[in-house]
Amino acid sequence: MVLIKGRDKKNYVGGFALSVLAMAISQAVWAEDEVVDGAEIQVQLAPLVIKGVATKPNVPQNVTSTSTVEGVTAKQISESMNAVTSAAALQYLPSVHVRERYIGDVNGILVMRANSSIASAQTVVYADGMLLSNLLGNSFNYAPRWGMVSPSEIDRVDVIYGPFSALYPGNSAGGIVNITTKMPNKFEFHGGVDVFQQHYKLFGTNSNYYGNHETAAIGNRVGDVSFLAGIDHFDNTGEPMTFGNQPAATTGGAGGLGVVNGAISYVNPANVRTLVTSAIGIDHSVQDNAKFKVAYDFSPAVRATYTLGIWDNTSYKTSNSYLTNAAGQTIYGGAVKINGLNYNVTPPATSAQISQYYMNALKLKSDTGGRWDWEVDASVFNQGKDNVRTATGANGAALAGNINSATATNGTIVIADGTGWKNLDLRGDFRPDGDLKSVHQLSYGFHTDQYVLRSATYNLIAGSSFMGSSPTGASTANSRGQTQTQALYLQDAWQMSSAWKLVAGGRMENWQATEGANNVGLGTQKIYSNRTVNAFSPKVSLNYQASEDWDLRGSYGVGTRFPTVNELFSNLTVTPAPAPAGYGANNPNLKPETVNSVEFTVERHLANGLWRNSLFSEDKRNAIITTTDTATLPGYTITGNVNVDKVRTVGFETALESKNAWIAGLDFSGSATWVNSIITANAGNPLLVGTNQPRIPRFRTTLSGTYHLNELLSLSANYRYSSAQQVSLWTVTGNPNPNPDVYGTTVSRYSVVDIKALYKFEKLWSASFGINNLTNCQYFVNPNPYPMRTYFVSLKYDM
Repeated sequence: MVLIKGRDKKNYVGGFALSVLAMAISQAVWAEDEVVDGAEIQVQLAPLVIKGVATKPNVPQNVTSTSTVEGVTAKQISESMNAVTSAAALQYLPSVHVRERYIGDVNGILVMRANSSIASAQTVVYADGMLLSNLLGNSFNYAPRWGMVSPSEIDRVDVIYGPFSALYPGNSAGGIVNITTKMPNKFEFHGGVDVFQQHYKLFGTNSNYYGNHETAAIGNRVGDVSFLAGIDHFDNTGEPMTFGNQPAATTGGAGGLGVVNGAISYVNPANVRTLVTSAIGIDHSVQDNAKFKVAYDFSPAVRATYTLGIWDNTSYKTSNSYLTNAAGQTIYGGAVKINGLNYNVTPPATSAQISQYYMNALKLKSDTGGRWDWEVDASVFNQGKDNVRTATGANGAALAGNINSATATNGTIVIADGTGWKNLDLRGDFRPDGDLKSVHQLSYGFHTDQYVLRSATYNLIAGSSFMGSSPTGASTANSRGQTQTQALYLQDAWQMSSAWKLVAGGRMENWQATEGANNVGLGTQKIYSNRTVNAFSPKVSLNYQASEDWDLRGSYGVGTRFPTVNELFSNLTVTPAPAPAGYGANNPNLKPETVNSVEFTVERHLANGLWRNSLFSEDKRNAIITTTDTATLPGYTITGNVNVDKVRTVGFETALESKNAWIAGLDFSGSATWVNSIITANAGNPLLVGTNQPRIPRFRTTLSGTYHLNELLSLSANYRYSSAQQVSLWTVTGNPNPNPDVYGTTVSRYSVVDIKALYKFEKLWSASFGINNLTNCQYFVNPNPYPMRTYFVSLKYDM
């Protein structure tokens, strides 16, 4: 019996991509059952499908009965993806996108069906049961800690859609990622080298940016003990993240620094002509990851695993000015004359981040398949060191673009040492009939977590070296606090008959926020009252196997997403700085988000694959969304979090996975997703009603094909599309961004082609060449550019 599981990517691009997908589906649906050597190949029916592989996903059995699950294996990653980070392994799964603005971006937010590219706390990422999601906050600054997992470690990645299982917290409303890493059964050695390069051209930037990635791992199994030790080194320079711009001037006169050249004029997303004067945020990041895992088998069914991970990152973000004076000197800022008009140019910023994070995890698991099984997952993540230094630079011809320049002014340092989280999960399974065929499978468990925020901002001493041991001055702001959640859950999977299966359960949670405090250096320290909230989240799913070829599933689930410690207690962003005395609070009274989700799924098992169609919806109450307020404090712009009363999202997703599609050796997958997300109620600001939830694209598409010419050579091509997205809450009539596909405050559409060729030689060696963004599509995410055409060359050794 052949077990076919499959899934893949996101999809839609006008009529073309849907036509291609429709043709693929129609041909696959009406294909005859394949006969090999006179024996009919049967497809094992299962509500779960995992992308084209015969291995089971790293997902509990009764989760696969409640939720749509997609996946990708290490083999598929190796053959079809130019992946030098673990985040890149997800890019072709349906309705999934990682906001990796450049390779190695530490702010790579996971985006799924109905969560935005700045809502990091609405999805959850695990690696072998360890939490990688940074649930300290809910924005682009709180991406999963992808760097804790090297791409060479990955055995498979599984994605679960929706809050339909009681085993996971309310953050799962957007989706769940389970990364499974490798563990050796015999002596193994793995090594690899990747080099990559992109040429980026925009405004006054016309440069090549280079990167390299090296990895090595060694492991073995001796008796009941197995271990794996690995190191991963990454070094890359990304393209500029922002560009300094000045609204067009309207008056003449004499600029204090004289006439300068090099400014570039363009029309921004609001159709306003603007001058660009500099490239900002050119990040040179060096990341090192060391990992050690050791496992001990107490018996064939009981294993203990300990993991120690250390991740080190040094990031320098430099800037280049386009402006030069008559003497050929580079001018970074100040009063200048451009095209006969006066401008007061703000010097571009520079910054540096030095981080060292530690993760310890312990897993104890029994896997007998009998009457009782259990599992313990405990992990601690600590930001041992997290320092970010920022300086705006100086006016005139100073070396403001030099990160070590002593001329940098207005320097600050943010110290977040000691921030982190702890998680503990105690899980159990009870099967009354004594095996996996039990009519009932009862899952139950206890969860507790704690998130601690420690952040303080200081001035740097004027005139000192920006990097290194530059001393700190007066404190300008601080934020402190912690949250804690305790949960009990129970879920039963009841096989009512050979065709019907009911899964029902619930999750009871108690959430507390304590020790909250902050200030902005101009007023007294604000101390916030402790808070506690209780919530119950019911779940139910009904599966029906209509025939050997058709499966149907309907699922309903409530997910409660509690405010993060950063949303509650971090300082508001107030411009211009400094904020008035006493204005240091964010929103400590935020209500939890509550999501009511429904999904109806129909799966058609094919002779060589699977076709899935899912209709999904979610009603979100008290949605926590970042907004900009200019009315509360006249003369200032305040950026913070608010509760929006109700957001309704509906969507449709179709996905096809086919092996040996059309011709032998060709594996094809494709998906298309349509989503409509609308604010339907908001008493605090009724003008928002009827507008779109920010950063949810209406259409997504992916198409992917890998052709195996023979056992040694494979060729792959992948396509990704997304429609444009609204950036933030807006209440005006009409389109606030009439020119959405240019640099600026917009999330533009994109249409990207990636290719790869992999060749295996000398049995243990493989080499690959690939190109991401083959057509050199230029696209943006408010306002940061994504990479342009990027070349990859890789060499790997696997023993």
